[in-house]
Amino acid sequence: MATSFIDKARISVRAGNGGNGAVSFHREKYVAAGGPDGGDGGRGGSIILQVDDNMSTLMDFRYKRKYVAGNGADGQGARKTGKDGTDLVIKVPRGTLVRDAETGEIMQDMSGSEPYVLCKGGRGGWGNSHFATPTRQVPRFAKAGLPGEAHDVILELKLLADVGLVGFPNVGKSTLLSVVSKAQPKIANYHFTTLFPNLGVVWVEDGVSFVMADIPGIIEGASEGAGLGHDFLRHVDRCRLLVHVVDVSGSEGRDPVEDFDAINAELKQYSPDLAERPQIVAANKVDILPPDSDNLERLRSHVEALGYTLLEISAAAHQGTRELVKKTAEMLSVLPPVTVYEPEYVPKAPVIDASAPLDIHREDDGTWIVEGPWLRQVMGNVNFADYESRMWFDKVLRDNGFFQNLEEMGIQDGDIVSLYDFEFEYQR
Repeated sequence: MATSFIDKARISVRAGNGGNGAVSFHREKYVAAGGPDGGDGGRGGSIILQVDDNMSTLMDFRYKRKYVAGNGADGQGARKTGKDGTDLVIKVPRGTLVRDAETGEIMQDMSGSEPYVLCKGGRGGWGNSHFATPTRQVPRFAKAGLPGEAHDVILELKLLADVGLVGFPNVGKSTLLSVVSKAQPKIANYHFTTLFPNLGVVWVEDGVSFVMADIPGIIEGASEGAGLGHDFLRHVDRCRLLVHVVDVSGSEGRDPVEDFDAINAELKQYSPDLAERPQIVAANKVDILPPDSDNLERLRSHVEALGYTLLEISAAAHQGTRELVKKTAEMLSVLPPVTVYEPEYVPKAPVIDASAPLDIHREDDGTWIVEGPWLRQVMGNVNFADYESRMWFDKVLRDNGFFQNLEEMGIQDGDIVSLYDFEFEYQR
């Protein structure tokens, strides 16, 4: 059944590449030996995620799946640095989880208001002015910019609600939400009128309110994909408290005790932790309960034996709803805050294909210039301010025969090796 509510999307994101450094020499009338003045390339634009409270679904990502930030501009003469690439800000609804598409690990929980840099732009390459030394006064080389980061990620929306309404279809969840809040969900006397979660802010008294979510009807087998429940069970993950709405009137020919146990079984099947979440049982439609029915007494005995509170309500007749709101607020006041998921993503070391030969040549001043596609890829993943990152870089070079190649070409102790925007003195 089609719905305009999209709560899961896969996208590809790539930050911009850094601009190339410039090879340039100062030329000015009456100024002799102006020297190298090539500017650096600009930084590539980053991909940044930002929460937008005006968004309630991931619909924007249904058709647009690829996002690319701007590349940095190349450097110019007169030491002019290239313009940085434009950052690309992607807006997502509050409560969106960002997962690595390959491993499923959580990269970020977009529940706060702080922006998150999903992909960093590549560093700009150095211009030839960086490579001037007393012995290398005319460097005729500059460095290319480094590539930006790229990821395939899954965006998964988990609503930020304090209270989740759960229960079979047509038990009165939408009616209850419309009565206790200003939300206006679709209400009709047939199953699955709610095709996507509805949120409502419930006011209790000055300074006290909470967010309630009407979760689409769950049926038996929902945790395995039946009905709509499989798609929307994730939205009760964050709820601190569940209000389990049960139709005690038997108007649909079902038994309320069996309904209660069936929904709890689905919650447990989906997530054992969710099944342990505190619950209030709202026995709904008491106003049309047949006088000779024992449904209410049987349900009360059953749920109270399990340690749950049962309240009698009629959402349609506005009966008992205020008592339910007060009891909900009372329980929320002692429960922990809404869950915020901790990132568990650890960036994987890139797979290096070192089959392509490196371009190694020696300048007149003795500097060894080294370039190559796989080396450029490695450099883009190194933080030279971090000791462990530098040690990993050294290991990659040794494992791929980098130093052996230099020694076979006659490098000497004390020679300078230049790798893109990094230089070091060679020592055996």
